Amino acid sequence: MPFKTFAAFVGPSILMMLLFIAFPLLSVFSQSFYHNQPIYESVEVETCTPGFLTQTCTTEVKSVPKLDENGQIIKVKKFVGLQSYANVLELGRAKEALLDGNWRAFQTIDFWKALRFTLTFTLITLPLVLGFGLLIALVINNASKRVRGPVIFVSLLPFIITPVIGALSINWLFRGDGILTATLEWWLARDIAMFAQAWTIEILMMFYRVWHVAPFAAIVFYAGLQTVNQDSLESAVIDGASRWQRLRYVVIPHLMPLIVFVTMIHLMDSYRVFEEVVGFSSQGYVISLQWLTYDFLVPDQAGNRSISRASASAMLTMIGIVLLLIAPLRRTWREHKGSH
Repeated sequence: MPFKTFAAFVGPSILMMLLFIAFPLLSVFSQSFYHNQPIYESVEVETCTPGFLTQTCTTEVKSVPKLDENGQIIKVKKFVGLQSYANVLELGRAKEALLDGNWRAFQTIDFWKALRFTLTFTLITLPLVLGFGLLIALVINNASKRVRGPVIFVSLLPFIITPVIGALSINWLFRGDGILTATLEWWLARDIAMFAQAWTIEILMMFYRVWHVAPFAAIVFYAGLQTVNQDSLESAVIDGASRWQRLRYVVIPHLMPLIVFVTMIHLMDSYRVFEEVVGFSSQGYVISLQWLTYDFLVPDQAGNRSISRASASAMLTMIGIVLLLIAPLRRTWREHKGSH
């Protein structure tokens, strides 16, 4: 392919990636080393309350942010190095809790609490998404042509629903007197509070993620099933291979590139879990790394945002994603080299 033709096809994608991924990422990386601190000044504030005959006034000195000519808060940009990362990680408290064997104290540190849930959520939902996705794909592939269209439509519905709306729907089904909670209480003859403990909330969040993402994996695998070598399958049948053996030794090896592709997509997406935390209102029990970054950016009562700590948290999240992607990327690279 001529270079000009290649550049015409690839150039726009590279430009968009630079504008919307690379440059913002460099900006976040830079902001993690600086701290924008407002300048405060002491002013006398007089507070008056109405009285019977005269007002009662008191004067007190308060520290308020200093404003410029346009009424904006004046801030000073200060280089803090790795201090923002240290504030997020809180390694001193974490080390002390681990040495004392106090897991509860360790889980009170926001970053490690969020990291524990994020890794658990990612690594548990991954095999479930792959397994149910392959199962749905096999059901669609083996369905008759008359019902295949409706089966595909029903299978895709969870993936079509907006993530936050889907999470809220599952939330309402199980919260309080939700339909499923009421059914379980009637069946078990006991009161059930699905949102009273962290582990039950985590199970519901994982259930929603698998329900929402498995259809995507199913469509990818269904497309791959259309390219399976039928001669290999027929030879396996003639040799007496069972259905499971044909699936294990013929179908799955053929789908392995697609399995790696879905794995990478799911790892990147689930490690940035956010919609579930919002949809299930789990901030009091369960938080994720992505939600922690968002929490740092929420203004406090004085209107200040911890941009430096949020940037450090975002960079640590990116590092975690890269570490999780090393294994599937190495496999893809080995297969690419082996094919040449």
